[in-house]
Amino acid sequence: MASATLLLPSRDRFGAQRLTSDVAKALGRADRDVDNGASASARQRTRIFDILPRGWPVAAVTRQRDAGDATLGAWLRADPAYIQPDINGARLLAYGDALALTAEECDELLRPLRPMFGDSGFVIDAPTPSRWYLRLPREARLPTFNGPDEALGADLFEHLPDGPEGRRWRALLSEAQVVLHNHPVNARRASMGKSPVNSLWFWGGSTLPDHVTTAYGEVFSDDDALQAFASMAKAAAQPLPPRWGTGSGDRVFDLRHMRDLALLQSHWIEPLLRDLRAGEITTASLDFADGMRFSLRANQRWRFWRRPLHSITA
Repeated sequence: MASATLLLPSRDRFGAQRLTSDVAKALGRADRDVDNGASASARQRTRIFDILPRGWPVAAVTRQRDAGDATLGAWLRADPAYIQPDINGARLLAYGDALALTAEECDELLRPLRPMFGDSGFVIDAPTPSRWYLRLPREARLPTFNGPDEALGADLFEHLPDGPEGRRWRALLSEAQVVLHNHPVNARRASMGKSPVNSLWFWGGSTLPDHVTTAYGEVFSDDDALQAFASMAKAAAQPLPPRWGTGSGDRVFDLRHMRDLALLQSHWIEPLLRDLRAGEITTASLDFADGMRFSLRANQRWRFWRRPLHSITA
């Protein structure tokens, strides 16, 4: 017995791209479930992991995987970021892995930031060059921080924390930007045509959860957060393969980055449907971030009275 779940972006990310006849027929005959809640994308994650207390404690869980010391306090990701000013404000253009920082560059950039954050009672460090952390008191009150994926390419000021707690973190961000602006590492990076590290992105504030479990034996993803949650849930965290491949057990594949519907169908959905018909897997689910889910089984082929789905957004 084996099942497969494809985690997918919102359907509107595929625009007007067309379904192949095979996929259109299968989706037309599939069972559908719609979650229209405002936090549909957050609930998509909770269908993969059961977390107590409820939430998405990214910073603490990735810290535990990176350094093994997340029980020592509360944690906030303070990832290196590239912000580009424009006529209307500023935009987040890159962060974390996309900046391809070396360990030496990371150490140099952190050197002047340590006393700055130390004066506020926080310790900043970086177990890996792409993931930076602030260690906070366990009882620290934090505003709501948006994840960098939500803000990428958008106006920075629409994603900064607000309220009384937010004011403090906006001030700390401004101080960090001043420190980083004229850092010699950025001058060297500019001379090599690389993006500077001129800001930080605060997000994921949390303490380590008491409980993380999953029904899946394997989680395939290139997202460090999903990999960290899989590890904490004692599931095998695997890098995402380039296409569908037959396997055993219950598996989930993180395809939320995909925007090419033709590629998604040829590399993933169509071969998955072939394995479903051949009995290699018993059930499959296409789980979209906007809340739509298609549940697929081989015996749905007898639902010949159902019309093919003319559009992924229908």
